[in-house]
This record gives sequence, C-alpha cells and structure tokens, in this order.
Amino acid sequence: MTVDRSNGYEAVASEHIARRRTIGAATVRAWARTLPPGTAVLDLGCGDGRPISMALIDEGCTVYGVDASPSMVAAFRRRFPDAQVACEPAEESSFFGRSFDGIVAWGVMFLLSEDAQREVIRRAASALDLGGRFLFTSPKQSDTWADAVTGRPSVSLGADAYRSLLSRVNLDVIDEYVDEGENYYYDAVKR
Repeated sequence: MTVDRSNGYEAVASEHIARRRTIGAATVRAWARTLPPGTAVLDLGCGDGRPISMALIDEGCTVYGVDASPSMVAAFRRRFPDAQVACEPAEESSFFGRSFDGIVAWGVMFLLSEDAQREVIRRAASALDLGGRFLFTSPKQSDTWADAVTGRPSVSLGADAYRSLLSRVNLDVIDEYVDEGENYYYDAVKR
C-alpha cells in the first residue's frame, strides 16, 4: 500500500486543478512587490502553480515549487517548464538546498499536523536569508475542521501560537491581513 504524502490531494488532483480560482493572487502580488526585483521565492504546496506561483512569476520573482502530489507537480512542470519544482512534503523538503528571499505557503499550513506545521515554520526560518519574508495562510482562531476538498482533518494553531512559533525561530510578524476569500495571512520577516 502506498502512503499518500499529499494529505489527500493526490486523489483529488484533477478536480482541484479544474476548480482552482484566483483567490489570493492579488494579495500575493502585492506582497511580491515588496521584495527585491528578481528575488528567489519558494512556493510551498505550489499545486499546479495557479494562481500563487503564476502571480509571483508575473511580478518578476524566480519561483521554486514544492508539492507532495505527483499529479500537481506534473501539472506545475507543464505550466512552468523553466521553474524548478520538487515532489516532496513541505515538512520533509530539502528546499533545494538553498536559501530564499521569500517563502509562501498559501492554503497548505493548516492541512498539516501540528508537529508538521512546527517543522515547516522551523525549516522556513532556516531557509530564509536575513530580512527574508515568510507569508502563509491559516485561520486566526485555533480550530479544527474537515478540509473542504479532501474531508481530512485540518488544524489552525491560532494567531497567538503562530506568532510565538515564528518568534522562537527569529521571525517577526510584521503584518496580518485578510484577502477577498477571507483567508488570514501572517507576514513575517527574518531577523
């Protein structure tokens, strides 16, 4: 039996790709404009690249993607043949063995277990250059629910817990905001 390292998204990849909308793209574009031109950004849970990687590329970023779904990674490669992408879970990723000016984890953090979320935050902090930015989404309140796409458990640690975890790995939250789809963002910088 094969273990699904994509938290259920490999089984629904075709449906997810067909239904993916542009929610979050405007917010990520605005965030990307605060980064130096040509900056290297890691998109964790990149899926097929729409709309987040596409927004980053449109803003002049050099994008690297990580996703645990082989089908999503294949779609990403077809869409962006010049971008680098790895098929691995975010909490186990080598992050291409390099550092980044920015890391985005849109719609992925809460799909992970509490321990995996802590590991992703730790790894993101280690992979960011000094002054680098980490942007991720997860609800402000601490909560658990069934993911709308896979039905699997989702968990938000809550804003206080995320701020504390980020601070412990030398990341300071510089802003929090909500997009048109009511996704809650944490924008942190490495000190």
